[in-house]
Amino acid sequence: MKQIKLFPHSFQRIGYVLLVPFLALGIAHMFFEFNPSWLEFKMNLKGPLEFSASQNFTDELASVGLIVSLIFIAFSKETIEDEAIQFFRLEALQWAVYANYLVLIISILAVYGTTFFQVMTYNMFTVLIIFILRFRYILFQYNKASYEK
Repeated sequence: MKQIKLFPHSFQRIGYVLLVPFLALGIAHMFFEFNPSWLEFKMNLKGPLEFSASQNFTDELASVGLIVSLIFIAFSKETIEDEAIQFFRLEALQWAVYANYLVLIISILAVYGTTFFQVMTYNMFTVLIIFILRFRYILFQYNKASYEK
C-alpha cells in the first residue's frame, strides 16, 4: 500500500501546544470581544480621495492558528504508522466529511440570517475536530482490543 504523506510525529505535540493559546484567543474574541490593540492596523491614504480605515486581525490570527494546530494534530504520524493505522485514518476522515456535511445541510435548512454566518464560522473547524475525535476513538478501541488478546 502506498504511504500517505504525513507530518513527523513531533508535529502532533507542536499542534497541541499551539492549540491552547489560539483556542483561548478565539474564545476570548468571540464571547468577550477581546481585541488586542497590537493586532489593529490603521491605514490613512492622503490625496484627492482621503481614505481612512482600521482593521483588527484578532479573529484572523485565531482562525489561522486553530486551523494550523488542528492540521498538525490530525495529519502527523503516529509512533507506529502501519497499514491498519492508515485505514483507520481514512475511515475517520470519511466519517468526518459525512458528519460535516450533515451539519451543513441541517444548518442550511434550519438557521437563517447572521446566526447562519456564525454557524459557518464554527463549521470551518468541524471536519478537523470530528476527524481527530473519531481517529483517536478508533485508535483507543484498536489498542484496547489488542491489549485484551
